Amino acid sequence: MSDTIQKLLLAHADRDSVGMRHEDRTWTWREVVAASAARAHVLRARMSADRPAHVGVLMPNSPEMALAIMAGAIGGHVTVGLNLTRRGAALAADVRRSDCQVVLTDAAHRALLDGLDLGGATVLDTGSAEWRALVAAAPSSTDGFAEVATMDTFMLIFTSGTSGDPKAVQVANFMVVMAGTVLAEKYALGADDVVYCSMPLFHSNAVMSGFAVSVASGAALALADFSARSFLHDIRRHGATYLNYVGKPLAYVLATPARPDDADNPLRFAFGNEAADRDIREFAERFGCSVWDGFGSTETAIIITRTEDTPPGSIGVPFDGVAVHDRETGQECPRAVKDADGRVLNLDEAVGELVNTQGAGFFAGYYNDEVATAQRLDGGMYWSGDLGYRDADGFVFLAGRTDDWLRVDGENLAAAPLEQLLLRHEAISQAAVYAVADERVGDQVMCALVLRDGASLTPTEFVAFLGEQADLSPKAWPRHVRVAERLPSTATNKVLKRELRADGLVTDDPVWSRGERDRVYRESVRSGARPG
Repeated sequence: MSDTIQKLLLAHADRDSVGMRHEDRTWTWREVVAASAARAHVLRARMSADRPAHVGVLMPNSPEMALAIMAGAIGGHVTVGLNLTRRGAALAADVRRSDCQVVLTDAAHRALLDGLDLGGATVLDTGSAEWRALVAAAPSSTDGFAEVATMDTFMLIFTSGTSGDPKAVQVANFMVVMAGTVLAEKYALGADDVVYCSMPLFHSNAVMSGFAVSVASGAALALADFSARSFLHDIRRHGATYLNYVGKPLAYVLATPARPDDADNPLRFAFGNEAADRDIREFAERFGCSVWDGFGSTETAIIITRTEDTPPGSIGVPFDGVAVHDRETGQECPRAVKDADGRVLNLDEAVGELVNTQGAGFFAGYYNDEVATAQRLDGGMYWSGDLGYRDADGFVFLAGRTDDWLRVDGENLAAAPLEQLLLRHEAISQAAVYAVADERVGDQVMCALVLRDGASLTPTEFVAFLGEQADLSPKAWPRHVRVAERLPSTATNKVLKRELRADGLVTDDPVWSRGERDRVYRESVRSGARPG
């Protein structure tokens, strides 16, 4: 097995099979490697040897974005994935913190960098005549670049920022190669396959579960920006046989109206993270493919994988060293005890933080952030920030992030299991559960629901549904229900609950509320009162 992305790409340099697809264009692997090498020469000439060789990329899933990442692999410099949703001072801080000497962008995003303190970074517009001239004049040879080592940093990839400021994870070549090779072998992918990558290439899921799979297997990389409505058209147009996802894309696609010929497509495999059990099952049935959902973070210190006997609601079996610990005591939490209806009877003591007891795993730390790195590695273990519990058989169930722990009438509740329960309703496409302040003390449960296209749900129907759920704790009945057109989310389709918490009941969306001791929902008079 090649141990760097550089070696994998060089192995494709003389191949004339399709290496990249975008819209109606195709490039052979020979063309892809040559174009990437030319960009590597251009970038090397614009960087100073006395500063870190870091190149920021602020682009969507375009050919230039993919070529920029491959240029870093060939040239040996570090590519920094800049989040397209960041703005102003936050974006500038990301550029400075990651020591970018050059930032590559396009015409649509160039203005985002205007007037910002970028620490002296040079900004190059990849759609400009200047860039085209520089690339055309550069050699396309892969000669003359230093050989990259296995554990050299391939990219700096920022965390999603769902629970705080994003941090730049140092992602080694080894991790990207390993991820791509394992998935390519798992699905027996080769040069005749097409990897459909519509998740943003500045994020780890797209890099390790999409880009790396293409490079490791020789399959073509089909690039797109995710759209639920154009999804199936893209799959058919590109002849895609494999796709990667993270967050809620399966739910978004399933929310669109089904057609009788949905399964008439070339897709065979979908691999990703964080899909609900129902969405995994329905996506596989509707589109005639296999869906495999795992759990992992950008830091790659916590890895959990589903097995054939994984029970409903569980994310699978943890790798060696991964456990659930109490952050305050540092001790492993006891296994969950369930009653006949499936309710966890000892949630308070069973829920803890997912940790890697063997240390950092492959996590090399956050770049230029020793404090955040030390917090993650407290006591010689890696603390993920994700809450969960394990059942008697060792299967892991997510409970949310560390701020997804609700205290209702003296009882602790976890958000993730309740979200899974709400998705049992056929009309509900997405569900987010979060805390709002109780009038006296503690929290009240609030949920935000997004319905499938064309679906409807009344307060009376919702009450009847909740009453049928035998495993729903009486204290977990939502006090407030927000029915939204969409949920605020990151660029990687993860719900931003801090924005939902900040809104509370003050929103333009309909909000149903029930009394403290009854189960009758009425539309709140405070909805529609969003401040200007």
